[in-house]
Amino acid sequence: MKPSPPSSLTILLFLLLPTITISLSPPLPPTPSPTSLPHSSIPSSSSSSPLDPNQLKALQSLNIPTSKDPCSQPSFHNATQCDASKPFRHLISLRLTNCSSYLSLSFTALKSLSTLNTLQLLNCPITPIRFPPQLTSSLRSFTCINSLHKISGVWLSHLANLTELTVSNVQLKASGPYVILSHMTKLKTLTISHCNLTGSLPRHIHSNLTHIDFSNNNLKGTIPPSITMLDSLEILNLSSNALKGEIPSSIGDLISLKNLSLASNSFSGSVPDSLSAIPGLVHLDLSSNQLNGSIPKFISEMRNLNYLNLANNNLRGVLPFNSSFIKSLAVLKVGGNSNLCYNHSVLSSKLKLEVAPCDKHGMPVSPPPSKRSSSADDSTDSDYNDDGDYDDGGSHKKEHHHGPNKVVLGVAIALSSIVFLIVFLILCSKCCR
Repeated sequence: MKPSPPSSLTILLFLLLPTITISLSPPLPPTPSPTSLPHSSIPSSSSSSPLDPNQLKALQSLNIPTSKDPCSQPSFHNATQCDASKPFRHLISLRLTNCSSYLSLSFTALKSLSTLNTLQLLNCPITPIRFPPQLTSSLRSFTCINSLHKISGVWLSHLANLTELTVSNVQLKASGPYVILSHMTKLKTLTISHCNLTGSLPRHIHSNLTHIDFSNNNLKGTIPPSITMLDSLEILNLSSNALKGEIPSSIGDLISLKNLSLASNSFSGSVPDSLSAIPGLVHLDLSSNQLNGSIPKFISEMRNLNYLNLANNNLRGVLPFNSSFIKSLAVLKVGGNSNLCYNHSVLSSKLKLEVAPCDKHGMPVSPPPSKRSSSADDSTDSDYNDDGDYDDGGSHKKEHHHGPNKVVLGVAIALSSIVFLIVFLILCSKCCR
């Protein structure tokens, strides 16, 4: 029997089978050329919204180049940051550096920049101007370093929503810090240094602060309890002022403190024992004051301490440190304390402590009036040798050699005898002729 010819349906299925198989496989993504990519998929600044035209004009009025997109390509000296809002982006951070003396912060330009939450002026000696209310309300961080000819505490106090304030190397006219800080309830970081600020430390201060730097001003008075109640404070720098009185024992309540600098003031009394209650203290500078008493032993047990400066005070007694503690410090300064000394059997004079060794009574030993060491000994770094060669009285160094060396003395006597004998024989021979 002859096989029947394939039906029309069979032939049709046979023809469609390859097409059905391909369509069931996962489709491969197309590989278009770069020119065929949609514009939104190209990572470029043009994909973002443009800067608000009013803010663009404000930047131009401040002589900031705007040929490039200020949001995505800020210049080196005038850094800008923008948000991602649409249809126009807005500036949220602006830094002006090394400004021209002809630059003017116009009220109109600042009003257009009212979206800023960070404003930094670095080396911009320009005339200050009243900030518009919208800008004073939006600012969270304000930095003014060697900028603005002169500002007042009242002018700064209007920036009530700040969390960070840095003013340095600026002539600041204020009767005291409280004028500036009274309304800044959100402030966390505060630096007012090298500003000729007068008055006393504020008796009331908000508890959010983690950083206080009032260094190099003309502040007077004592450290008030308002400062030592800031249990979140990590940095306290009151150096180079005219503060006086004792360092309060409540300083130990600053349990979060890492950096404490009270140098170059007129603090008196002893180093408070309460400092031992601050476990994370890394930097301690009490130099150039009028502190007296002995150095507390607990300081050598402060494991995180890296910097210790107690120089130029009236501290006395034996230095309570061993060599392992001293070597753990990056900086140790105790010079300028005339009644302070170190135990020469515990510490090496090569440590350059700038204090004398102690006698048996714990009093400093005066250095010897002259050094009889050889030129090799002159290369050492200290007037005191680390051999413990002090007598019981501790006032004189023991001598290993008394008078000239015996061998040298014997040779000298022998030579003198020979010369004398030769001269004597010559004289005798002349007499016998």
